[in-house]
Amino acid sequence: MSELTQQQAVAEFRRLAESQEISAPADLDAIWAALAPVAIDDVIGDWRGGELPSGHALDGQLKTVGWYGKWLRGRYDVAPMVCRAEDGELYSNLEIGKGPASLWMVEFRGELTASMVYDGQPVIDHFKRVDDDTLMGVMNGSTSLVRDKHFYFFLTR
Repeated sequence: MSELTQQQAVAEFRRLAESQEISAPADLDAIWAALAPVAIDDVIGDWRGGELPSGHALDGQLKTVGWYGKWLRGRYDVAPMVCRAEDGELYSNLEIGKGPASLWMVEFRGELTASMVYDGQPVIDHFKRVDDDTLMGVMNGSTSLVRDKHFYFFLTR
């Protein structure tokens, strides 16, 4: 996929999020590159999550643990793995997330954007704006799951 305008990136993002088709990481990277960075204040809120499948080892795995999304309630009040229990209640699954997280402005691919840093593992989720109520995320870090291949996801509120 060649360089995209922001409008083209948003349209392609929506198509892929809806279809859930497996995309080449390079195509998801092109969408990411065309989206605008966000500030920490822009991401505060309770978010429902979804995957952008790319053939990553985590594709489909979050559904098996009941992943619902993320609670980004303040710079130091972050639940990275909100799951739905069998009774329907939402809870912060600290075991899967290996603890809570915090929000920071982090440079990723030459841009400063709001990012969620996991406290208990070397993983960072970087965010960019699709629209006021939708974020695209890229999971990055030094663990074997994300070091060589990023995991792509989205959040909506």
